[in-house]
Amino acid sequence: MSEEAITPEELQRRLDAGEPVTILDTRNRDEVEAWAIDGPSVERHHVPYTRFLSAKVTGGAADLLPAGVGEPVIAVCPRGEASDEVAELLRTEGVDAVNLAGGMEGWARVYTARELPPEATGEATVVQYRRPSSGCLAYLVVSGASGDDGKAAAVVDPLRAFADRYAADARERGAELVYAVDTHVHADHVSGVREVAELAGATPVMSAGAADRGVTFDVETVADGDTLRVGDAAIGVHETPGHTTGMVSLRVGDTLLTGDTLFAPGVPRPDLQEGDAGAAEYARELHRTLTERFERFEDAVLVAPGHFTPGGSSAGDGTYTARLGDLRGSLSVFSLDREAFVERVLADMPPRPANFETIIATNLGRETLSEDDAFEAELGPNNCAAAAD
Repeated sequence: MSEEAITPEELQRRLDAGEPVTILDTRNRDEVEAWAIDGPSVERHHVPYTRFLSAKVTGGAADLLPAGVGEPVIAVCPRGEASDEVAELLRTEGVDAVNLAGGMEGWARVYTARELPPEATGEATVVQYRRPSSGCLAYLVVSGASGDDGKAAAVVDPLRAFADRYAADARERGAELVYAVDTHVHADHVSGVREVAELAGATPVMSAGAADRGVTFDVETVADGDTLRVGDAAIGVHETPGHTTGMVSLRVGDTLLTGDTLFAPGVPRPDLQEGDAGAAEYARELHRTLTERFERFEDAVLVAPGHFTPGGSSAGDGTYTARLGDLRGSLSVFSLDREAFVERVLADMPPRPANFETIIATNLGRETLSEDDAFEAELGPNNCAAAAD
């Protein structure tokens, strides 16, 4: 690989800083349309690799770029090999071009972390993990115990690909990981609950409703109204079905970890558990959750969701969060009646997540994927949100 390359981590830093970024995607059109690097400061162009192969023989590679294209151009392909060749070819013709090291696979390994505002998390420190390539969010809850120098931690909605990261971060904060919690049975990524439990000796936790979907491994189950103690912090369990059965949200201080119940902003799709046949009834249950079950939560509660829109804007502090009152004022779920909401959600849903049936079966313990196969299965956008809102 040429030395003229940019790491995925550096690319993410530039995107977070709002710096202008020009992406030259050399993959096939269907790959680009399904999953691409995006953001408010991104100028994106698509020229397939095969066209550069022809230009390598006939000349004129730079002519394949639109006039006035922003430089440097960052060439992208699946694994950083073809795009490295493209970047080098463009440089020979005077274009300031670099390669994205590792390609989209390298992009999928970027994982960042930022603490939520301490005034919203009570007795705990809550770290929000972000996977920019797919929009997945996870959380590490850390709290000390009164009269004891030791700390305890829980990880919520961990990804298998980063299981060692949570364990290492807990150790770095002087905490023992005591719980690994899934808010529901995920369809977009392979859960890391079992791997974290094995690495750190933590107890895997799911709701009783999620476990009833046919989980084949040992988990501690929780139900509405239960509390998980992590140091001095009390994590309250709240039943919030709709996206799936067994879905729960977890309250830490004045922060609500909503999983896939409510995004910031947006609502989840209701068709991943029982398909189109059950989608309308799941949407009704989601409306009931957000308009009735959520009545117990104040407007000032900070919503910390399980997903964000890749390329979307973060809150002013860099986290992907929103006040519940702001979401109540902006999302249609809180103003539409139930049947109108169902019609709106079902009218315009994106394609289901790639390999979602295999991922669900893996997260239930019914199928086994190697580490490489698990990583490959979840590449791409998560598509767990409904497009209607």
